[in-house]
Formats: sequence, structure tokens, C-alpha cells
Amino acid sequence: MQKDKLERTFSLVLDACFKVHSALGPGLLESAYEACLSYELRKIGLNVKSQLSLPIVYDGLKIDAGYRIDLLVEDEIIVELKAVEELNSVHLAQVLTYLKLSDKKLGLLVNFNVNLLKHGIKRVIN
Repeated sequence: MQKDKLERTFSLVLDACFKVHSALGPGLLESAYEACLSYELRKIGLNVKSQLSLPIVYDGLKIDAGYRIDLLVEDEIIVELKAVEELNSVHLAQVLTYLKLSDKKLGLLVNFNVNLLKHGIKRVIN
């Protein structure tokens, strides 16, 4: 995907995150935010895969170790959703690992359990 198109898509994802957070606020389960965000992204015409299995490759063997990408948008942007007290380094490491395992370049880590969503967003680049 061209860089300009990737950035436009990323911006659409951010806008949808803000829309969902404005409508629902903090305090719900991650799965509720995921379902609503997925709906919003599809509604604007984006290709979205939910709970996409992400195997690891070990010693040349693909192993399904239970890793799941919350949302993969346009086969390019990994969106990892949280509903936690605060984001920490483990959450960031998770997104970086998903980016490396899937050979993707851009990720978005979103914690919906905040009063102002801008405090719960981290852009992640592989």
C-alpha cells in the first residue's frame, strides 16, 4: 500500500476510534469496542478482519499458539484494542510482536478505558 493511502486509512481508523469512544465512553469490555469499531470501519468501506489468527514460525514450523490480532484493516494496519487502567510496555511489546510476526509496518494500540481517548492511543511502527 502506498504511504499516502496508508496514512489516509490510518486517519480513518483514528476517526472511527474517536467516534466509538464518544458514543460509548470508558468502562465497557474490550469486545464491545472491537465489535463497534469493526462495524464503523466496515460502514465506511474498509476491509476489516477480526480476531485474525497469527501463528508463530519456530524452527521452520508454523505453530498456532493462540495469538489473535484484534483487527487487521485493509490488510495493512494492525489495531490492538484494550480496556485497561493504563497502557504499559507489555501492551506496546505485544503490538510490535504482532507487526513482526505478520510482516506489517503500522499498528495502532488503543485503550478505550480512558476519559479522553487521545490519552489512550499509541501509533506503533515496525
